[in-house]
Amino acid sequence: MPHFNPLIAKLSPPPVPSVLAWAKAYDGARGPLIDLSQAVPGYPAHPDMLKWLSKTAASPAFTGYGAIEGELSLRTAYAAHVSGLYKASIGVKNIHITSGCNQAFICAAMAVAGAGDTVLMTNPFYFNQQTTLAMLGIGVELIPCDAGTGFLPDIDAIASALKPGVRALALVTPNNPTGSVYPPALLRRIFDLCRANGTWLILDETYRDFLTEGSGAPHELMSVKGWQNSLICLYSFSKSFCIPGHRLGAITAGPAVVEQVAKIMDNLQICAPRSAQAAVAKALPALDDWRAGNRAEIATRAEALKQVMSKLKGWKLQAIGAYFAYIRHPYPDIRSEFVAEKLAKLAGIVCLPGDYFGEGQEGYLRFAFANADAPTILQLEERLSNFNLPGL
Repeated sequence: MPHFNPLIAKLSPPPVPSVLAWAKAYDGARGPLIDLSQAVPGYPAHPDMLKWLSKTAASPAFTGYGAIEGELSLRTAYAAHVSGLYKASIGVKNIHITSGCNQAFICAAMAVAGAGDTVLMTNPFYFNQQTTLAMLGIGVELIPCDAGTGFLPDIDAIASALKPGVRALALVTPNNPTGSVYPPALLRRIFDLCRANGTWLILDETYRDFLTEGSGAPHELMSVKGWQNSLICLYSFSKSFCIPGHRLGAITAGPAVVEQVAKIMDNLQICAPRSAQAAVAKALPALDDWRAGNRAEIATRAEALKQVMSKLKGWKLQAIGAYFAYIRHPYPDIRSEFVAEKLAKLAGIVCLPGDYFGEGQEGYLRFAFANADAPTILQLEERLSNFNLPGL
């Protein structure tokens, strides 16, 4: 028998492919498949985005190795964007470009914690972050979040969990899987607790561009004196620009963090995809209006899902925001993995079971509603109202 690293061998296979395998067994009887599984944009990239990608991909200028920290053009453009959004003074030295936000998280985690250390996460959690820590041998302690608090962590629970030596607290807002948005005041209280304990706050803001119109800056943490010693912010260009296949993410942090991340990136990938970086550097300032339109479109889809859920008996919308809705299914004694499998195979609705996001999540399903347009989402009312588990 072959021997593998036990930290890797004990992990479950990637969850999304297994869910998509269920969809292949659907016979189409209820209509076209409704895929609410993976968080991918349900509309195409802007034509100019595609044009810039094509042009940079064909350029010999981007076929060689680039700067480990990222293309200067994108770091400059993103620093300006972050400075404007957060009304803070963010420069190129605060930015490191990565190959997607998952890689940004790996780099951030490795920079501040090692095997045997402890990182705090919420329950439910984003499974890729939990498995990243597990494969690195980093211990995970969970802070419970439940429907009664809108799936936001209790500040006292965080204070109790922040024991000496805890290396980091990892949060996702807007949240994956629940969609819950952490209010700026809550984030400030959490940040202050982390800073007092000598703990890094790693804030994954992949879906921040889909906050509701007029919501303002997600937080003011980058205006706090000395924030660079306690805060690491993560971001993804994938959702906003509809280019998940080009794998671009970003870290915003102090120069000392960027220096550590560069050591990690040099061994992980050397540099993020260069031609995509050059294209996004142009798109970041140029496509603001288009991105605002996408935010409005996602809000329309969210309203369609709220409308559907308000009419269904037994099904309950527990949280919604950005790309995700967290749904309580009407079968309290049956694991969500079984419910999700039957929804895919019998009703043609593909979603992720709450089981994948932590213990105690068996009663929930995650709907990535941004994948489907509003008319498609409205079809869920008929399919869910007529859905019954076999044998019940």
